[in-house]
Amino acid sequence: MPKSRDEKQSGQAEAASPSARGRARAVAIIAVSLSIAALLALAGSQGSARLGGVPLLVLVVAAVFVVQWAAFVPSWLFQSDRFFDATGSATYICASALALAVAPRLDATALLLGAVVMIWALRLGSFLLARAVRTGGDGRFEAILPSWPRLLGVWTLQGLWITVTAGAAWAAITTPDRPATGPVLVIGLALWLLGFGIEVVADAQKHRFRADPANAGEFITTGLWSLSRHPNYLGEIILWIGVALMALPALQGWQLATLVSPVFVTLGLLRVSGVPLVEARADARWGGRGDYEEYKARTPVLIPRGARGRHGAES
Repeated sequence: MPKSRDEKQSGQAEAASPSARGRARAVAIIAVSLSIAALLALAGSQGSARLGGVPLLVLVVAAVFVVQWAAFVPSWLFQSDRFFDATGSATYICASALALAVAPRLDATALLLGAVVMIWALRLGSFLLARAVRTGGDGRFEAILPSWPRLLGVWTLQGLWITVTAGAAWAAITTPDRPATGPVLVIGLALWLLGFGIEVVADAQKHRFRADPANAGEFITTGLWSLSRHPNYLGEIILWIGVALMALPALQGWQLATLVSPVFVTLGLLRVSGVPLVEARADARWGGRGDYEEYKARTPVLIPRGARGRHGAES
């Protein structure tokens, strides 16, 4: 029996509603991301030097989002996410260089903060770019690329991630009055070195494991991955704690809000974009296998309890 006009219109509305909801969600994500970034930039600008009447940190954060939106255009036109992570890393480097370039005064604290952010971003960015070129992209983007509002929302979210994670470092760099180098800076640098080392070693071990044809279709069984299911994320969390400590002595008042960075990174990796997605993919691939289930039962998600087992989940 043919459908009536009302039934057809109702069906079309139901079919369109998911798309409409997706667009509305994307708009909300963009609005919330920009609001949080603006508030953090303003808070971190207390006592900050100014250029043309505008706080330096606000200029740096604005540049972060300009880069993301500029990169969104070719990403949408060519329907590609291949350079998403690399663009994020390049933004860390460019924004940190900008902060150093406009800083009213350069000292050991400012130079070290800029250096650790840029070194980390350069290493991770080159690693992720090589992986993206090798694999062809990130499967998570398949449902996002056709919708420009959702894709713009993801690029804007990356701008927020960059702003929050590096905000403490940039706030300290753009502050004209910084105390002399002290023990807190040294402790923070030591933590950064520890976290950076863990992340580099974990990524290198995973790369070597995957490069061996004998390991095709398997999960890594050696090194740091036998101690933690996600040692690369552990290293990243530790290094951002180190950056926050390095920046701490130079911050005051509302600028202290930028110290949310390591908390933001930890929650993001453990609850949102890191561990949950990786664990879900690993469970879908190896769930039900005795060795994999045994490994999950005895190996911590993040913080090692000592040498445990042989198998690690893929990240």
